[in-house]
Amino acid sequence: MKWIKGFHIVKAFKIALAAVLSILTANLLGLKYAVTAGIITVLSIQNTKRETLKTARNRGLAFLCALVMAFLCYTLLGYRVSAFIIYLFFFALLCLSAGWGEAIAMDSVLISHFLSEQDFGAKMLINEVLLFVVGTFFGILINLHLRKKEVEFDRLSRQVDDEIRGIVHRMSENLRRADKTGYSSDCFVRLEDKICAAKECALRNWNNTLWSQTSYELDYIRMRENQSRVLRNIYDSIVLMKMLPVQTMPVADFFEEIQMQYHRENDVEGLLERLQKMLAEMKQEKLPESREEFEARALLFYTLMQLREFLRLKNRFVIKYKGD
Repeated sequence: MKWIKGFHIVKAFKIALAAVLSILTANLLGLKYAVTAGIITVLSIQNTKRETLKTARNRGLAFLCALVMAFLCYTLLGYRVSAFIIYLFFFALLCLSAGWGEAIAMDSVLISHFLSEQDFGAKMLINEVLLFVVGTFFGILINLHLRKKEVEFDRLSRQVDDEIRGIVHRMSENLRRADKTGYSSDCFVRLEDKICAAKECALRNWNNTLWSQTSYELDYIRMRENQSRVLRNIYDSIVLMKMLPVQTMPVADFFEEIQMQYHRENDVEGLLERLQKMLAEMKQEKLPESREEFEARALLFYTLMQLREFLRLKNRFVIKYKGD
């Protein structure tokens, strides 16, 4: 069955194994309602380490509040369903207000055991606390093996790089043509899809790193994302260019040079210097002789200014992580 993916099989096995270990441990400790420990483990497993730890913290704080609320309700109203309902109302209100919504069901299952046993004594209290600790412990333990998917990010980010390189190359080609028929923006849709996939991977990697954390991957994708917006502005300028003044070919050649030097470690200092010279030379040239030439040269100048921002984004990123 094609819909069953390897990732789903691994995750299902992980959930089942953690739940079994949790239940067996609870049985070895002689705890009542041992199966509940397995349910707590299942509910504790999240997609990343950070999510798992955050969920465990929230449910732990909520559980302490639930114990206090349940003790007051059962003590004042007796071990009745009405007491549990009143507890549940105030506990749900607290959790929803504090952002602990995921704790309502799990912690309330533990609290319901006091009602079933008609007892809130020390032995029963210890039983419920241990159920919570055992279940949460195995939920966290099973997720500690999660690792950053550096190879996956490298693959996805290189797809982004290749797409941008292709966009720059097509810009060079279409700058040389007065007729822009067939020059569509479909490439930007593909680029956005690839950036989105790489960003999701980078975010998962960041959430699965608890120590020696770096935001390199997230910053890299943000840089490419910002560059893609700049390229979209350049595209809009190119499609408006109906005339090719003499300055067009050097600009098209510069696009080709950017495409040839496009790699991760390049700080683009040389390209920025070359661009600055081109801008200075363009300012020294004689004024346009017609409105069409004026508009075309204005679009070219705007394109070069956008290219400067495109290169500066890369320059700032490389400088930030130089030597890392």
